[in-house]
Amino acid sequence: MKGVKPLILAGIVAASTAVHANDLEKVIDKSSEINKSAAQSQTKIDKIADSMQGRLQQFKVLNKEIDGLTVYNAQLTKQLNNQIEEMESLNLSMDQVSIIERQITPLMLRMIEGLEQFVALDVPFLQEERTERIRSLNTMMDRADINSSEKFRRVLEAYQVEVDYGRTIEAYTSLLMVDGKEREVDFLRIGRLELIYLTRDGKQAGSWDNDTKSFSTLPDSTISQINKGLRIARKQLAPDMLTLPVHAAE
Repeated sequence: MKGVKPLILAGIVAASTAVHANDLEKVIDKSSEINKSAAQSQTKIDKIADSMQGRLQQFKVLNKEIDGLTVYNAQLTKQLNNQIEEMESLNLSMDQVSIIERQITPLMLRMIEGLEQFVALDVPFLQEERTERIRSLNTMMDRADINSSEKFRRVLEAYQVEVDYGRTIEAYTSLLMVDGKEREVDFLRIGRLELIYLTRDGKQAGSWDNDTKSFSTLPDSTISQINKGLRIARKQLAPDMLTLPVHAAE
């Protein structure tokens, strides 16, 4: 019986050892699973961390873009406000232009009428040309395809032409009733002071008398001076003194 106890004890020890070995294997297996799970979790964490880092970078980039857009929008707002102010100013100017146009048209009509009266009372040189210029102005005023500024420019241009007549000398050929016959004559215009004619044969001359509204005959002694004046006006002679009768314009 004494020999049986050690065997039992050894069996118990062996059984206990076997039990511990099984538990240890389970613990090791469990530990492996935990480590594997931990590794997988760490991988997920790393991916999440990388994703978060990427999103953080995107967030920073977007913030910079937003800051840039904010500055850009502020600049656009200033430009838009300036454009609105310019539009308001233009609208006001357009309203004023409309008022001016309504006022300037009657003014131009009065100017053309005044010019027509002036030509009718003036020394009768270049009558066809001057009459046609006034007729053209009247026709222009009825046209809708010409704006007011262009019409006004042409009216002023006509006035300027008339002003220039008063400080120039000119020679031209035209027809004139002389002694009841229509004859071709050379006219010499000296500003608005004198309008003289000389027949083409050089034998008869006359000057405009604004009092009688007709041409009066000039003495033969003036013919040489008239010929000289005609040549000066045609730039065939250098400017020189002329001795001619002058009727002062009123």
